Amino acid sequence: MASLREVRSRINSVQSTLKITSAMKMIASVKLHRAQNLIENMLPYQRQLDKILRSFLSGDMDIESPYVQLRSVKRVALVLFSSNSSLCGAFNANVIKMFLHLIGEYRKLGQDNILIYPVGKKVEEAIRKMGFKTEGSYQHLADKPNYEEASTLAHQLMEQFVAKDVDRVELIYHHYKSVAQQLLLRENFLPIDLVEIEKEEETVEADDKSTINDYIVEPSVEELIANLLPQVLCHKMYTAAVDSDASEQAARMLAMQSATDNANDLIQDLTKQYNKGRQQAITNELLDIIGGSMR
Repeated sequence: MASLREVRSRINSVQSTLKITSAMKMIASVKLHRAQNLIENMLPYQRQLDKILRSFLSGDMDIESPYVQLRSVKRVALVLFSSNSSLCGAFNANVIKMFLHLIGEYRKLGQDNILIYPVGKKVEEAIRKMGFKTEGSYQHLADKPNYEEASTLAHQLMEQFVAKDVDRVELIYHHYKSVAQQLLLRENFLPIDLVEIEKEEETVEADDKSTINDYIVEPSVEELIANLLPQVLCHKMYTAAVDSDASEQAARMLAMQSATDNANDLIQDLTKQYNKGRQQAITNELLDIIGGSMR
């Protein structure tokens, strides 16, 4: 059985850990609130942008854009969103696990034909330990998502796709659904899937029969779509970064809440053990005194 001094020292150690986990939970909560505000402010613009795009693509016309061209995949680019720090549960491990799954799918292309863009320190370190080469570092985008950096990354990928340096671009990130649920998604970034967009339009029309898509377009629908598609792609990249940041803070808040609860339970158990040990020590001293007085 541990001595009273050892138990007391352990209680103090757990209490110090409790203060840290409680503080980290509060910080994650504040950051999550900030990320939620970004998502709420972004949603109206995103919905309207998607609505306009779906409205034009639902018409019977051929879209002439390099961003919708389907071709056989010989080189692929993967954009992986993770966090810069740990203590957020299985958040980063899930991203790395899906990355390994994709590597298995694209193994036949060869390692040189798989371009990896890590957004976040944790996934960047993991990929380099595996022996893969990364195409730059985007840790700041993971820590503080902003439209300028997301747009720069999106334009870089668009240029590579148009130049046929890559034939497909995929995103792996967590979608923030609620504080208790973050969904790990794998999405095609390029080429744009027109069939999927048309399905979304059918779903929207089924839900909202009052939608009127009567737009007057100048100079032409084709030119508008040519300018609209890059904006949609840039916004999609920014959305993924904000979504990932909100999911990270939610995952960290839950992890720190669980750690705080465990620390409280451990402190209670150690306190009981300490009090039991003290009581036993006092009892032994009393027995020694009584035994001595009876001689």
